[in-house]
Amino acid sequence: MTQKNQWDSSVAFIFAMIGAAVGLGNIWRFSYVLYSNGGGSFFIPYLIAIAIMGIPFLILEYGVGFSFKESFSSIMRKINPKFEIIAWILVLFVFIVTIYYMVILSWDLVYLGSSFTFSWGTDVASYFVNSVGGSSNLSNASFLLIPTTVGVVILWIILWFIAHRNVDEGIGKASKVLIPALFVIMGGIIIYALSLPGAEIGVSTLLTPDWGKLLDVNIWLAAFAQIIFSLSMGQAIALTYASYLPENSKLINNVFIVVASNSLFEICTAFGVFSILGYMSATNGTPMVQLITEGTGLIFVVFPMIFNIMGPIGRIMAPLLFLAILFAGITSALGFLEPMLNTAADKLGWSRKKTATVLSIIGCIFSLILTSGISSYLVGIIDSFVNEFGILLLIGIQCIIFGWFYGVDKFIDVLNGRSFIDVGRTWTFVIKYLLPIVLIIMWAVGIIQLFSTAKQFEIIIDLIIIAAVMVSAVVLTKIKPANE
Repeated sequence: MTQKNQWDSSVAFIFAMIGAAVGLGNIWRFSYVLYSNGGGSFFIPYLIAIAIMGIPFLILEYGVGFSFKESFSSIMRKINPKFEIIAWILVLFVFIVTIYYMVILSWDLVYLGSSFTFSWGTDVASYFVNSVGGSSNLSNASFLLIPTTVGVVILWIILWFIAHRNVDEGIGKASKVLIPALFVIMGGIIIYALSLPGAEIGVSTLLTPDWGKLLDVNIWLAAFAQIIFSLSMGQAIALTYASYLPENSKLINNVFIVVASNSLFEICTAFGVFSILGYMSATNGTPMVQLITEGTGLIFVVFPMIFNIMGPIGRIMAPLLFLAILFAGITSALGFLEPMLNTAADKLGWSRKKTATVLSIIGCIFSLILTSGISSYLVGIIDSFVNEFGILLLIGIQCIIFGWFYGVDKFIDVLNGRSFIDVGRTWTFVIKYLLPIVLIIMWAVGIIQLFSTAKQFEIIIDLIIIAAVMVSAVVLTKIKPANE
């Protein structure tokens, strides 16, 4: 690894890792997951999931990346040449995440522009369907949603501009600016939201515990799923970023900083979101249950409705919220792109600039396909499949490969030599036994739910993704490494 592919300090790495972890899911997903899975009682499985999955697996990823200081495919090839294809399958799935993630960010960019004039009008649901995200009506696939299309091109140019530079000059500097700005903006929004009339209604609704739900296995699966996707676990992001760390970096210390920052952000954001929903309920008399939703429905329909009735302060809060989402999204998108960028550059012997340029062009083309009149429907299908089927399974496979085939014990000295907390038998047990079992159960449950409710069109899209990923992975695996 050349010197230019290295963070100038652990600070750059920590900000980049927080940027990769803190994304759209923290802002629009966690509050709904918390509310719908037992309220305050959900914190018990949530904290347990952090302790036995989030922290141990991130420690593993940091240890692997820091020890090898190579791309993911090179690491897998060194462990066993037959495992290289697994690396390519994973980074291709994560690259697909980048592709649809940029479309969601484009929706946000459109709303950021609209927030200055409130051009979404009074029928905010129709605005999203007709101008930004489309619907599930397949006949609308024949035309593009132009604002979203333009936004995708702009955002891919921004992503390329940051990503094509060496990691410290590009991702490092961008993260050092965007992450503090994100925390300041969201902090201001949350503090103001908590002062709104009716905020206590929202917070009470969010936190009211349902202790009986702790006996429901689905609540525990929801907690583990939230940690996996919230921390971007097992997607080769942490592994790749850790490979750029300078010597004497305190690996385990950094894990705790990243996990704590991510969890505090999403918990505080949940308080802000539900405070604003409580304000809407108190002001308009709308029952909370009718306002509570997740994802695009919350951010692009419910929130604009609320901003419409907030008066002058809504004119300030709306741009700030959509700007915060943009900052969170860009840093996460950089994280999603990096494993493919690093691995492809290493395998093909290309410069970082050339690889970033080629991937950005390919990514932009596929993102543009997803800006048709069924944009949100396509994004939803791909998101569910890639995460439930692909990434979840591959995290479990990584546990098995690093735990059993390579030997997780080999990382212990590296990890313990540079941290205030040591890992040992308990950590080894979690990686080798506990996580694979939990992940395989989660994968099986997810796949059954995914395919039992899937429509024919959705299954076709899923099969296309599988075929594209498998063919690409085989081709990339067979290419002789440029450095051999």
